[in-house]
Amino acid sequence: MVPEEITMSERQEMFTGTKEVAESHVFDENRLREYMEDHVAGFEGPLEVRQFKGGQSNPTYQLIAGSGKYVMRRKPPGKLLPSAHAVDREYRVITALGTVGFPVPKTYCMCDDESVVGTIFYIMDCVEGRILWDGLLPDYGNDERGAIYDAMNVTIAELHNTDYKAIGLETFGKPGNYFARQISRWTKQYQASETENIDEMNRLIDWLPENIPDDDSTSVVHGDYRIDNMVLHPTEPKVLAVLDWELSTLGHPLADFTYHLMQWRMPNRETPGGSLADADLKSLGIPTEEEYIAKYCARTGRDGIRDMDYCLAYNFFRLAGILQGIVGRVRDGTASNANAAANAELVRPLAEAAWSFAQKAGAR
Repeated sequence: MVPEEITMSERQEMFTGTKEVAESHVFDENRLREYMEDHVAGFEGPLEVRQFKGGQSNPTYQLIAGSGKYVMRRKPPGKLLPSAHAVDREYRVITALGTVGFPVPKTYCMCDDESVVGTIFYIMDCVEGRILWDGLLPDYGNDERGAIYDAMNVTIAELHNTDYKAIGLETFGKPGNYFARQISRWTKQYQASETENIDEMNRLIDWLPENIPDDDSTSVVHGDYRIDNMVLHPTEPKVLAVLDWELSTLGHPLADFTYHLMQWRMPNRETPGGSLADADLKSLGIPTEEEYIAKYCARTGRDGIRDMDYCLAYNFFRLAGILQGIVGRVRDGTASNANAAANAELVRPLAEAAWSFAQKAGAR
């Protein structure tokens, strides 16, 4: 497990950069080079392949070629949970959002031919910049911290304001009933990956679907919008690319935004992106949760967020289900991140936090 006192530089070293390709993820690099020569405009060899250290789900590779750097995301080999690792959906949403200038990498090709590298994959630009893993941003000054958080706020508001029908994503998901569909999905994923009995998860599985809010707005949702899932400009507080769209679909924008707000509520520092809970945000120049919500609502034309406790209960439950899925992949030998096993110790506290918010929302 990542120790609570870990510094930002140590976290950066642990999770960013590249390594030699893991033995379980090796493929025929010559076969990939031949494919890129035929399908990636402007590609020129030779080709060197490295694997990124980060990424819990889909193995991600840096492709270093004579014509520049690229990134390949592929479905992992081996036994997989139903509907997981949808790299084809990632490719579709990134490509569509790129047409209206939303900050995503340029895409080149999607390959459904499993004979090339062993599983389906897509190739996109390698966007150079900063990926930050600690939400407290200890290496930055107050003005920089505030500006980085504002850039994240601007970007998620822009996503939710995007007309998904106008960019060809009207069939990217089913408009409406997002909470119900997600609760069902993560219940099934959690139960398929379960390694211990957690009473709070069982209670949430019963309570959440019976208490869904009435509001049924629809937008493109990212599904895992966090500070470490984006590339920032090397020197400016500007988001150059939002990454890791595996969980994206058509869904409720407030479900997506309140997932992002979990940064302010996480029960411990070891969860993805760290936690802002109990930090003196004013002294750090980081907006409070209330300030951040107000900016998002102003940018999306909302007058506030109703059912906050329900949304937080849902999102903590959902994250517990996601991390339990990673634990299940460790059990099954398909996890792609060397630190994935640490997630086993995070599931229970997330479930407990989810149930506490459910109780605030009226659960008994």
